[in-house]
Amino acid sequence: MEHDGRTLKRWQLITYPEVFDKNSKQPIGRVLDITTEGVKLISKGPIDTNKTFNMRMSLPLNILGSEEITFDVSSLWSNKDINPDYYSTGFRMTKIANHDVRRIEHLVREFSFRD
Repeated sequence: MEHDGRTLKRWQLITYPEVFDKNSKQPIGRVLDITTEGVKLISKGPIDTNKTFNMRMSLPLNILGSEEITFDVSSLWSNKDINPDYYSTGFRMTKIANHDVRRIEHLVREFSFRD
């Protein structure tokens, strides 16, 4: 287990899937890294912490019958990114369907940088 409480290794993807608010359809940011328990996004502006979001993530291709994944998350932190024009925000998954967990696992297998 990592020192920050994570139980799963975070995976940086070779693509940066876009994430939208599921209800308003407004873009929220792009995925920096992901696990089946959480996601880190990069965005143009700060994102409120301790807030619940309903998200829809576009996939780079059809994975297990869908080109998107939907999930609910809670924002844990938001800081200026290394690039000062952006913010990075960490989220914990609070609700995700089993088929979307499998899509994330497939996405990580096919589109992540390997050690």
